[in-house]
Amino acid sequence: MLKTKLVSLLILISIFIIPLEAKEPSQLITEIVNEASMILSSSDPVEAKIIKLNNIADTNVDINGIGLYTLGKYRKTLTEDQKIKYKKLFKSYFLKSFSSRLVDYSNPKINVVSENKLNEKYTIVNTVLEETSKNPKIKIDWRIYTKNPDRPLIRDLIVEGLSLARTQKEEFKSIIQNNNGDINSLFKSLEEFIIK
Repeated sequence: MLKTKLVSLLILISIFIIPLEAKEPSQLITEIVNEASMILSSSDPVEAKIIKLNNIADTNVDINGIGLYTLGKYRKTLTEDQKIKYKKLFKSYFLKSFSSRLVDYSNPKINVVSENKLNEKYTIVNTVLEETSKNPKIKIDWRIYTKNPDRPLIRDLIVEGLSLARTQKEEFKSIIQNNNGDINSLFKSLEEFIIK
C-alpha cells in the first residue's frame, strides 16, 4: 500500500517537473496570429483591443532586444540612467506603434507558409497576409530569437523584404545625427509620439 502511494506520488511529481515541450517558431506565430485575429474581429471597444494586443506583444516580442538594436552604436554611449529611461520610452513607443497599426485590421488572415532555421539562435517564419478588398496580399517574415527554445521571441518583422527593426534603427540614427549626436533629441521624439 505504501509502495503504491509512493509510486503515485513520484508519477505526479514527475508530471509537474517535466518541462512542457518547447514551442516551435511556426507554432508561436500561428498562435499569436489566431489570438490577434480573434481580438481584432471582436466587438470590443478599440481601447480594449489595444490593451489585449499590447499584452500579446509584451509577452511574445523581445522589446528590449529590438530597442537596443535600434539604438545602434549609440547604445554604447548611454549612462545607466539613460538606458533605463530609453528602455521605458522605447517600450511605450513600440506598443503604441504596434497596436495602432494593427487595430485598423478587422479580421486579418495570416497563413504560415514555411519555417527556415538559420542557426541555434534564429529561425525565420514565412507568412502571407491574405488579400482583402481593402488591402493587397503581403509577404511577412518573422525573425524569431530561439536561444531559449522554451521561450522563443519575435525580434523583427520583414514586410515585403523590408526589416522593420532596421528601418527603425535608421530613423533613430537620423534623429540623433540631425541633432549633433544628442540622445536627448531621440528621447524627446519618442515622448512626443507617445503622448499624441
